[in-house]
Amino acid sequence: MRRPPLHIAIYVLLTIGATLMVFPFLWMILTSLKTQAESISVPPALLPDAPRFVTYLEVWRQIPLVRYFINTVIMTVLTLAGVLVTSVLAAFAFSFREFRGRDLSFMVLLGMMMIPQPVYLVPAYVILAKLGWLDTFYALIVPWTVNIFSIFLIRQHFKTVPASLYEAAKMDGAGDLRFIWHVLLPVSRPVLVTVSLFSVIGSWNSFLWPLIVTNSDTMRPLQVGLAYFSQEQGSMWPQLMAASTMVILPLVAFYAFAQRQITESFASSGLKD
Repeated sequence: MRRPPLHIAIYVLLTIGATLMVFPFLWMILTSLKTQAESISVPPALLPDAPRFVTYLEVWRQIPLVRYFINTVIMTVLTLAGVLVTSVLAAFAFSFREFRGRDLSFMVLLGMMMIPQPVYLVPAYVILAKLGWLDTFYALIVPWTVNIFSIFLIRQHFKTVPASLYEAAKMDGAGDLRFIWHVLLPVSRPVLVTVSLFSVIGSWNSFLWPLIVTNSDTMRPLQVGLAYFSQEQGSMWPQLMAASTMVILPLVAFYAFAQRQITESFASSGLKD
């Protein structure tokens, strides 16, 4: 079966776009396997003559990656838990509960998304300093357990759930938390997975905030630790690329898993009449 020329052109453009997106990651991995001379050779060599996997062991010994990984995982998991709890409860209140000023409050909340991060960095730092939270997990986690975009996303999904379900649950004697757990959450899997994906990526790649609120090497997450390592190594490209590869691989694996979950969730979820 012959395909129309338009379809062929689309496939060619998509292939070129995918290649351009994947090539930097491929170059990073290949550079991590080169020698220092190969990494700075002119013209640059795409493939190493003899892959040097020992570079990964050298990087592992030079920087406390285990400590950075533990800090990042703790920060990511606890931030995600806080975002899911606060976002679901806030979205439920804005979707199903009637109270004075509900819509105005929601609009004010959305308006806060337009405030750039540098505006509140100094006030937030002063508050954390007065609380004694600097260089602790409290500073890394607590300010990010509320995410306005996640509240907006989940609220928009909750608005698609018929209000009659909430009324029927109340008539059966179910409380708000029971309605959320047994009715809303099962039909909200796609949006929850999406919010989780955004939260994990944001926490894992967080750099500016942890750089400001952490001082000791034992509290640094991956991105900050990698930045300090980059300053120390200078132009040692194989070591830098090896460290970057180890930092990004868990996130790529999580994204691949979550992407499949999103697709399956959208295919299997929904409300039947």
